Amino acid sequence: MKGIVIMNITYDMATKEDMECIYQFNKQLIYDYETMESFDYDRVFKWILNKLENRIDEYTTIYADGIKAGYYHFYKNEEGEYEIDDLYIFPAFQGKGIGTAVIYKCCSSVNEPVMLYVFIKNQRAVSLYQRLGFEVVKNVKDSRYIMRKG
Repeated sequence: MKGIVIMNITYDMATKEDMECIYQFNKQLIYDYETMESFDYDRVFKWILNKLENRIDEYTTIYADGIKAGYYHFYKNEEGEYEIDDLYIFPAFQGKGIGTAVIYKCCSSVNEPVMLYVFIKNQRAVSLYQRLGFEVVKNVKDSRYIMRKG
């Protein structure tokens, strides 16, 4: 893999202190990539905050060489599918193979398909997931893809 610099990656449980950072990451993604003109930002932001308040103990903090580098949430969703959610690598750590390592870790930890949502306009993420074997299985409101591997 060209340009990949995999560091010593370790993981720990996220805590309530991580909620604000994850919340701000979600807000920024929506501002950057949401395409729906009639999008109810207030309702969605309240939903995100509620999700974090109720599930922060399911989130994982990613460390690269001992420095906090990002977060992710990997869980079995309401439909019974394994889902990678809120994968966020801090900008200073992007392009170093950390996201790829997290995706491999999640996918290799289960013997079932793994799915995720990604904004269509986030072409960097879409390309990464496609390189790692995910395929687009559904277009959601011309704003997001559901992608699945396995």
